Amino acid sequence: MCGITGHIFFKEGQAERDTVQRMTDAVGHRGPDADGFFVEGQAALGHRRLSIIDLSAAANQPFTDRSGRYVMVYNGEIYNFRQVKEQLTEYPFLTNGDTEMLIAAYAAWGPGCLSRTRGMFAFAIWDREKKEIFLCRDRLGVKPLYYYYDGRQLLFSSEVRSILASGLVKRKLNRSALIDYFNYQSVSSPTTIIEGVDQLEAGTWIRIGRSGIEKKLYWDITQTKTDFEFSDLGRTRSRIRELMLQSVQRRLVSDVPVGAFLSGGIDSSAIVGLMAEAGPARPNTFNISFNEQEYDESSYAKIVARKFNTNHVSILLKPTVLLDELTHALDSIDSPSGDGINTYVVSKAIREKGITVALSGVGGDELFAGYPIFNQYLELAKMQWFWSLPASFRKGISKLMHLGIHSGKWDRVRQLLSSEGFSIEQSYSVFRQILSPELINLLLDKRSPVKHATLVEQELIRRKENLRRMPLLSQMSAAEFLGYTQQTLLKDTDQMSMASSLEVREPYFDQDLVEFVLAVPDRFKKPTYPKSLLVESLKPLLPDEVVFRKKKGFLFPWNLWMKNELRSFCEEQISIVSSLKIVDPAALENHWRRFLTSDTSVRWTELWIFVVLGYWIRKNEIECD
Repeated sequence: MCGITGHIFFKEGQAERDTVQRMTDAVGHRGPDADGFFVEGQAALGHRRLSIIDLSAAANQPFTDRSGRYVMVYNGEIYNFRQVKEQLTEYPFLTNGDTEMLIAAYAAWGPGCLSRTRGMFAFAIWDREKKEIFLCRDRLGVKPLYYYYDGRQLLFSSEVRSILASGLVKRKLNRSALIDYFNYQSVSSPTTIIEGVDQLEAGTWIRIGRSGIEKKLYWDITQTKTDFEFSDLGRTRSRIRELMLQSVQRRLVSDVPVGAFLSGGIDSSAIVGLMAEAGPARPNTFNISFNEQEYDESSYAKIVARKFNTNHVSILLKPTVLLDELTHALDSIDSPSGDGINTYVVSKAIREKGITVALSGVGGDELFAGYPIFNQYLELAKMQWFWSLPASFRKGISKLMHLGIHSGKWDRVRQLLSSEGFSIEQSYSVFRQILSPELINLLLDKRSPVKHATLVEQELIRRKENLRRMPLLSQMSAAEFLGYTQQTLLKDTDQMSMASSLEVREPYFDQDLVEFVLAVPDRFKKPTYPKSLLVESLKPLLPDEVVFRKKKGFLFPWNLWMKNELRSFCEEQISIVSSLKIVDPAALENHWRRFLTSDTSVRWTELWIFVVLGYWIRKNEIECD
């Protein structure tokens, strides 16, 4: 796992070491083991390395292939690199890792090499002969890649703040991106919170040279295929178990010890159980515990740790500890996000124990229909007759409901009833929103209106024909991957773990596993209990105490802390946002006061996104006018 940077001129201009040095220093936390630079004429590349596979200096980057034509900087891991390497019989390898394999594969097959690889990655390859750059991001968007391109020059990096560190891009707030942030607590690709800076979409490559720019989506989650015949539930479960074990085995490839997050839930417990089965070493597992019993899951984690004989560490987190760590965690946020602090805390704790690679259970809910929104979507589909009624009648019912109960849940119900239909592109944004359109209109400055069609909605509309050919539960999974999972969950996991130089690997985001599970019919996947398809496929791996318990989720007690220990901190950040003409100060202040008086219609997440935004703007000296 690493940090990559680059600065390329396509017209007049000579790349300078100082510029790419500043950019690379800004991502130093991503790779504490080594740094390296390539500077030649119009191109400069930088790299910070976290050594995981082939720890020798020979694998340091930027890496040049044996012909001398291609120079690469690369962030991530190719898990099947040994298998791909066997196909490159003509290449004289000098190293034992995946870096040289990847550049050799590109030299042999060009972008076609991507069809042979399984992994998480973002990389850039400079063609010294054609004077063009090839940028690529993995299929599911596990690894980030940002860029600024104005026709004359390109700057790219693993992080937005690295591009800002170049001094060549204005620190100007992208106001049009705020609608996505307030809806989904993060900014969606292909844009970012900084004007002019874009993020390369998952499963996409881009090639830029003197002749122009070429961009291609090489993998689409809504167009996956499998030749498996889904006629027998038992065979389906057996295949899922095979793919789960294969995914975990792939992610144990490492020349350093591997640990695991263990919350005590189904997803992380399944990963730990398969780790114990797949590898000869005892898994190293880590859990965060709380004094607040309604949030604490450590007893379940201990049950799993005992069953699989892991080297288990439970870390007690008190509000005072979080308060001490909070500013460090917020400093680690590359772009504002309402999630991720929990990942920072556990990542730092794992890293302090000497672990540099850890497996995570994130993605299990999205893939195996674990969230309540999956069942809600099925129930909504049963009511499709409702949308055949006149729109005026449906909107009338919605208005009547508006006069009654006020809560986030009922706000969503009202929006769905007044929408044009129930299909995934029409309903997903409602299921996942943090602030409703009505609340956004109330809180934002009326002098600075923003549009209400989010980038996630636009993406789902573009792919609606493909989505509608998928099983209903898989439609929601695909929307989750394109929405919350890619734009928030994976982004936060990457930036918060890399802040402590920890590489996190997510077995539920394995291409082969994802493609298969998305093809599974709803009749096999619909849970008789949460994620029953996953549990029954792995049976008897998981203890019943873990399977049949009330789901809590890995959450901190923010609702309590924001009203007590963190109150003054939150008020300070909210006042920053209020002063920037982004919001209506009186409306935001009133919303905060309602939260403090325990108004149940106000959720803590609706205020936390303003807290994070205020802190990030001040920390990064962002221009907001």
